[in-house]
Amino acid sequence: MKKIGFLSFGHWSDHPAYQTRTGGDTLLQSIDLAVAAEELGIDGAYFRVHHFAAQLASPFPLLSAIGAKTSKIEIGTGVIDMRYENPLYMVEDAGAADLISGGRLQLGISRGSPEQVIDGWRYFGYEPAEGETDAEMGRNKALQFLQRLDGEGFAEPNPYPMFPNPPGLLRLEPYSEGLRERIWWGAASNATAVWAAENGMHLQSSTLKFDENGKPFHIQQAEQIRLYKEAWKKAGHTREPRVSVSRSIFALVNEQDRYLFGREAKQADKIGYIEADKRAIFGRSYAAEPDQLIKELAQDEAIQEADTLLLTIPNTLGVDYNVHVLESILKHIAPGLGWR
Repeated sequence: MKKIGFLSFGHWSDHPAYQTRTGGDTLLQSIDLAVAAEELGIDGAYFRVHHFAAQLASPFPLLSAIGAKTSKIEIGTGVIDMRYENPLYMVEDAGAADLISGGRLQLGISRGSPEQVIDGWRYFGYEPAEGETDAEMGRNKALQFLQRLDGEGFAEPNPYPMFPNPPGLLRLEPYSEGLRERIWWGAASNATAVWAAENGMHLQSSTLKFDENGKPFHIQQAEQIRLYKEAWKKAGHTREPRVSVSRSIFALVNEQDRYLFGREAKQADKIGYIEADKRAIFGRSYAAEPDQLIKELAQDEAIQEADTLLLTIPNTLGVDYNVHVLESILKHIAPGLGWR
């Protein structure tokens, strides 16, 4: 058995082929898709966060709305760039969203990737400390966020408050018990996957990672996952770690599928640079008739290592088509691979 969720980048554009012409279209359709996905039996609704782009950005209003309109599906991010965040304010937002959803928040965070503008976090008012890189700033903010999620008091109370205070130091509210154990780290390297395990975060590994040994993407990703699991065990955590991988997977079951994605059927891994000095490997997309797709996915070592699969969806094609994409995976692919 494997948990299956969707991951939306939340694009919109005033383009004649798009069902999402505005930010409002994307937000409202994201809610509708999550509701429909829950009805199908999909396990998770996850959303990417990008700033300065015609894509989804501030996640907590959306996650709260989905949480209020659903009852079972996990809701989360993949991922929030911590360089842009105030960790304490984020604790409050995350606690509220988690309580609204009844404890279903699965929050993916990371140090972030290259964005649409140069050093975009500076426009949000953040600067690395002296001698600190922006990546280190993101990881340090993540640790602050984790620390304040534990619910322990840390702030000195006002002796003359507007409202009576409980005894002792004060914590951030609203506090959501258990949320600290549902934080994920998006790792692009083996070292940060190990760091995530040491700090008690679940692992999100996407469709790209730094190319660390020249092997095919799915093998490098599987190696990353194994290193993460070993580090988790070594750290002595008593709860079970979770690992998600993202994939673009399309079962070609009708003519529309073949028209839209048939040309992706023979795609291979790609090499590129997401940072000037770091070579990255991008995993292939999967698109084929169901029988062939099952054979190809059975060879993906990283999918085998993960307990959760996030399907990246073409959100611009609208709710109905994305429901079809997800339903095709559940109906034609998941049983053949033992995922259902």
